Amino acid sequence: MSEVNLKTNLRYYGISPWEIEVLYSYLNARFSISQEEIEENDRDFVSFLEWDIPLQFNEQFFKWFDFKRWEQIKDLFKEMKRRRGSGNAIKIKISFLGKPKISFILDTEEKQWYDNAVEKIDFVLELLPYHMDPEKLPSDILEINYRFDPKSIRWRLNFAQSEEIKYSFTGDKWTPIN
Repeated sequence: MSEVNLKTNLRYYGISPWEIEVLYSYLNARFSISQEEIEENDRDFVSFLEWDIPLQFNEQFFKWFDFKRWEQIKDLFKEMKRRRGSGNAIKIKISFLGKPKISFILDTEEKQWYDNAVEKIDFVLELLPYHMDPEKLPSDILEINYRFDPKSIRWRLNFAQSEEIKYSFTGDKWTPIN
């Protein structure tokens, strides 16, 4: 992967300057960074961070990005939750902008499950071939969204979006929801 002109985007509110500076320092080695402090857009959360990664979610990304750097970011995300306490204090959305776009929503209330969710994001790589199976996945999907399920203690497919149809994953099949 080339490091030339890879631009990552950060949009956030309720994130301290220290937290943004630390995240920036981890990302700056691999990306040019666009950051935007936005107005609160979800009253359920004190803090929000959206991070768009301009690469595909795959093993090559983690090798290129460096596993140590990824671990540091995971530690920062866990520290951000610790500083805010339990409840709907922080929501983080990480989107890998490949085809399809793969997004993870970190919004678990309990710190233990939040930390567990952070730790297991990269574990989804093992399930990706199954989730992306062309025989199961609807055609022309632009985005797949994962949400952490604290009851089963794992990341679950939440929805998939094509240009015209949004799908929900129930059981082991996709069902249109609009």
